[in-house]
Amino acid sequence: MTQKSLDLAQSGLRSGESRPSWRTQLDQRIDAWMTTPGFYRWAIGNPLTRWITRRRAAQLFNLMAGFVHSQVLLSCVRLGLLEKLRNGPQTLNALAQECQVSPPALQRLLQAAVSLRLLDLRGPSLYGLGALGAPVAADVGLRLMIEHNAVLFDDMRDTVALLRDEIQPHMQAYWPYMNGDKPPSWETDKVARYSELMATSQRFVIEELLASYDFSQHRCVMDVGGGQGGWICALGQQHTDLQLMLFDLPPVAALANARFQANGLSDRASAVGGSFISDPLPKGADLVTLVRVAHDHPDATVKVLLKSIYQALPAGGMLMLAEPMAEASGPHSMGDAYFHFYLLAMGSGRLRTPQELKTLITEAGFDRVVDIANPMPLHTRLLLAQKN
Repeated sequence: MTQKSLDLAQSGLRSGESRPSWRTQLDQRIDAWMTTPGFYRWAIGNPLTRWITRRRAAQLFNLMAGFVHSQVLLSCVRLGLLEKLRNGPQTLNALAQECQVSPPALQRLLQAAVSLRLLDLRGPSLYGLGALGAPVAADVGLRLMIEHNAVLFDDMRDTVALLRDEIQPHMQAYWPYMNGDKPPSWETDKVARYSELMATSQRFVIEELLASYDFSQHRCVMDVGGGQGGWICALGQQHTDLQLMLFDLPPVAALANARFQANGLSDRASAVGGSFISDPLPKGADLVTLVRVAHDHPDATVKVLLKSIYQALPAGGMLMLAEPMAEASGPHSMGDAYFHFYLLAMGSGRLRTPQELKTLITEAGFDRVVDIANPMPLHTRLLLAQKN
């Protein structure tokens, strides 16, 4: 078994819960019953179970059709359909002319988008933004992420080969730090590309962080792996008394310093270049934030990073970790399937449960690791830890 597959398997084992023997036997009987040829016929014929059967059939169909749904969304983004409708509804013929697609062909896409609530039919051949299309039209970060997902779709053409480590995923080439923290050369366009995606896709996470915690109680905040500094800029604009630091790979830190300068923050915000795998972190911050970083890396790297953060903080200093986390079930688990395979294609890291992360944090020396309430845990969940 490859290391990537082992990480994925270990994640599933750690997040599983042991069941009593009576529950295991009951589960086996239910499984056997539900897979008998006559079960479906009985379920749809029984008024008490018919609605459950219909709902599960619809859910299963959505699973099978999911790839088509994602391609409809990607097509709307690539053709600029959602942006074209921001100023008001347009007719089929007008949109066909703007998109340079024949009206009969475009009508298929438009009708599919209406069924997915990306668009709304406002009249005969008149289309406007739907409830799910409006946020995409308004947020460039969402559109960039949807476009970026095309790289993941390409890697998942043969998911069995991906799981067996028989292909070289394109995703690994997209993120240059997957090939090491100090490659012999950095391609400027690649660094700018992935840094821009990280910055623009952070908007929702930034809003969640600002709404979930009172940062004014701190003197200096350092963001590790902070990219171009979108989070630090937003934090600095919200809290004008904070001193701010950022640590990332040298070419990324240069982009962050330029952004601080452009946003008028260079007098109290600075970015330091280095590798958190092999270089010590600068000292001076009483709060370190780690936003969507740990899940990109294997346990060994995360342990080194957390220990380095612990050493950089003063006594009483705090760590805030924000990233998507694995859940066994429930509403928080809806993003698990996506992140498990995204990280597999990246070739590094894995989705961890909150308890796994708490264990890694306490092993680094921290104590009092607590959850912070987050209004939208789909994007990130938050943990806060303190140094003795």
